[in-house]
Amino acid sequence: MSDEEREEKELDLSSPEVVTKYKSAAEIVNKALQLVLSECKPRAKIVDICEKGDSFIREQSGNMYKNVKKKIERGVAFPTCISVNNTLCHFSPLASDKAVLEDGDMIKIDLGCHIDGFIAVVAHTHVLHGGSVTGRQADVIAAANTAAEVALRLIRPGRKNKDVTDAIQKVATAYDCKIVEGVLSHQLKQFVIDGNKVVLSVSNPDTRVDDAEFEENEVYAIDIVTSTGEGKPRLLDEKQTTIYKRAVDKNYHLKMKASRFIFSEIGQKFPIMPFTARALEEKRARLGLVECVHHDLLQPYPVLHEKPGDYVAHIKFTVLLMPNGSDRVTSHPLQELHPTKTIDDPEIKAWLALGLKTKKKGGGKKKKGKKGDKAEGGSM
Repeated sequence: MSDEEREEKELDLSSPEVVTKYKSAAEIVNKALQLVLSECKPRAKIVDICEKGDSFIREQSGNMYKNVKKKIERGVAFPTCISVNNTLCHFSPLASDKAVLEDGDMIKIDLGCHIDGFIAVVAHTHVLHGGSVTGRQADVIAAANTAAEVALRLIRPGRKNKDVTDAIQKVATAYDCKIVEGVLSHQLKQFVIDGNKVVLSVSNPDTRVDDAEFEENEVYAIDIVTSTGEGKPRLLDEKQTTIYKRAVDKNYHLKMKASRFIFSEIGQKFPIMPFTARALEEKRARLGLVECVHHDLLQPYPVLHEKPGDYVAHIKFTVLLMPNGSDRVTSHPLQELHPTKTIDDPEIKAWLALGLKTKKKGGGKKKKGKKGDKAEGGSM
């Protein structure tokens, strides 16, 4: 085996070191989510909470692998976002933004960390009040959570991505909710947050993805957004977009000095992972980012909305397809839910009853778990 082949082979979960890095990133993500949640209080400024989440991830990941010979990249893999009520995702405002949380807000927290390019991401939904969640708010959270639990059980070696798309659709319908269109669950690879193997949330004529089969030693970010509305997200204001990712395969000679300055800064600080414009010099960023996006040098993550009054829930988790079964490494316990609907469909019940561990045929040797296996306890 050549060195190149060996390196390629060692970059998946067959390498215990890679598993450890995924689980270390996941541990930081789960703690960051806990911290961000604890900061979400009425009248708290959203930008301040986002900044605390990002700072925590930078600090915790920065403390790892400090004394190794070869420099290991680590830090934020997806900036902290707090999207409120009918806002779906990607709300991570600039420092000058005055938006605050209010009592009763339904908040979606989304963030990610990487260690050496091995990425763990999470998204969680929480209603800002004491006590349990009831009515349609409970329905939409239960729909996202049950769809996530079903997806976790169906994403296993030998199964197809289309099976998962159909199943999560069925779960949402059982709660009289919609799966939001255009959301993709991507395979994760080293330094790749949007791998080519994907699970489509909603199959429709406008969005097609290649059929794919899940394989052992793969990692996926399962991303589910549910809505009590139409499930057709809209971009209301491009100025709200603050998260971008460098399109590494694109080149263009920028005309404006501000654009060249900003693009150079992005190349140095954020060559691969998504970043927030908050981390750039704000006045120059406003000018320069427009030209960079216009010429496809940056991929924007727009802030999307449902109609006012619609409730939206977001659950995202990272799952490792280990030889001994699926290991969900990122999550957070939900509030107590009292939905108006219950699951009576026998097929959904059967999916939820599936185990997560793989029974080995014959007397195959069982690999010993590495430290960090306890990360699975995150799926309380």
